Amino acid sequence: MSGSEALDPTPTVSSLELFSLKGQTALVTGGSRGIGQAIAIALAQAGARIVLAQRDVGNTATRDAIRALSTECEIVHCDLTDLDDVKTVFQRTLQVVNEVHILVNCGGMLMREDTVNVSEQDWTKVINVNLNSLFLLSQSAGRHMVPLRRGKIINIASLNSFIGGYRVASYSAAKGAVVSLTKALSNEWAKHNIHVNAIAPGSIATDINQEARSDPSFIQARLAGTPGGRWGAPGDFAGPALFLASAASQFVTGEVITVDGGAMAKGPI
Repeated sequence: MSGSEALDPTPTVSSLELFSLKGQTALVTGGSRGIGQAIAIALAQAGARIVLAQRDVGNTATRDAIRALSTECEIVHCDLTDLDDVKTVFQRTLQVVNEVHILVNCGGMLMREDTVNVSEQDWTKVINVNLNSLFLLSQSAGRHMVPLRRGKIINIASLNSFIGGYRVASYSAAKGAVVSLTKALSNEWAKHNIHVNAIAPGSIATDINQEARSDPSFIQARLAGTPGGRWGAPGDFAGPALFLASAASQFVTGEVITVDGGAMAKGPI
């Protein structure tokens, strides 16, 4: 493999400067709330210009928070349940910015249901949002980033990427595939200096599990399986995402960083 077909070397700069994203642009899905919002704001604090791809363009909370940092932020419409919409969002983003250097695939959804009762329509909807839209966005990003010879793609996986979970068959299937896809894309694109990694959240207090968290037994069971002794918060993802988006992770690709308070290390014992 020649020098032009390899990951660039880690820059010889100060350790803090490795985390700077000045002059870069990030496209973030799922950035209107929760983990995606925390990641978008963290990248903006490091100097990146942010484009938020979101269904509810009237929700400007994240955009306003980023603009308050004196950092540019725009919103483009994207409904992850509509794959035709997803297929065009990257090009529509490029009408707002000249280049995209970072893609964060954070948009997701979960449906809890006994598997025998899951309709084909609901199965397809969960797979489209969590997997198919992620693939289409990553594919568009790859087409854009390969000629640039630079790019960072961060996919949000889950502990359900590794375990079956309970009454979440479609979600677990999609998130398991996200990890395999992350590795497959990394294998193809590392030689083009494109890094593809994933972050797997554990038990995090977000809207996606708000209904389940109304059950005290559910909360207790999750805490019992988390050595860290608490539920995670969206802010716990600011550091890991910034690491993967920056030159600090220049020789890291095809990896999954688990952010779960130690739950995977503990296992069932």
